[in-house]
Amino acid sequence: MSILQALVSGVGSGAIEVVELTAPLSSGTPILKLPEPFANTITFSLEEISRYDDRGPAWYWNNIHTGEHTGTHFDAPVHWVTGRDGDDVSQVPLRRLIAPAVVIDVADRVAADPDFLLEVEHIREWEKTNGPLPDGGWLLLRTGWDSRSDDQEAFLNADETGPHTPGVSVEAAKWLAEEAPVIGIGVETVGTDAGAAHSFDPPFPCHSYLLGAGKYGLTQLRNLRQLPPTGAVVIAAPLPIVGGSGSPARVLALVER
Repeated sequence: MSILQALVSGVGSGAIEVVELTAPLSSGTPILKLPEPFANTITFSLEEISRYDDRGPAWYWNNIHTGEHTGTHFDAPVHWVTGRDGDDVSQVPLRRLIAPAVVIDVADRVAADPDFLLEVEHIREWEKTNGPLPDGGWLLLRTGWDSRSDDQEAFLNADETGPHTPGVSVEAAKWLAEEAPVIGIGVETVGTDAGAAHSFDPPFPCHSYLLGAGKYGLTQLRNLRQLPPTGAVVIAAPLPIVGGSGSPARVLALVER
């Protein structure tokens, strides 16, 4: 049996489980809210073209209105000023859209502290038990934040001091960009950076360091609790938008059971 036949057979038999990591995309999907004077993305919406009526008697279709960074989405290097000379989303090598993934689970720590930051020492601690981060793979950070993803207010978790959501420290972001073998980071929150990252030095270090290093981000993932710490394969499929800084994406994981 060929490798591809074995893959199809495994999926068909259930020996390989396909796990949905993508949040449904609708007008209720939470979106990032930046303070004035910064411009914001739009809420996802459908504009009906026809629905089995005089505008089109046998078909139903819509125009979609959305931002590149709405819902579960892929950040390309060109999204950030540090990666401005890097790839747009249509230029990301195809081989990087299918890659191994590991999951670092910090949900218990985030339950106690929504501003929790992943540090290099946490990654090193994880590696002692699970082995090194995958060369050419993803680091997926499970925080339990996807439980809030049907509620804009709870998902952004903002007060008068700003949003309070978990993320990655400046030092860990720099290490992941410059020393770790991964191609990017995936998170359950609205963006790859912590809610308080606007006040970090540099601000938004995951964006600044990882995208500046030609790496990627995946955001608003779901169901990371269904993945093992190691062994999953992630398929991240953004739209190949020419000149695009990112794209809503269908993200799936393959897990051998």
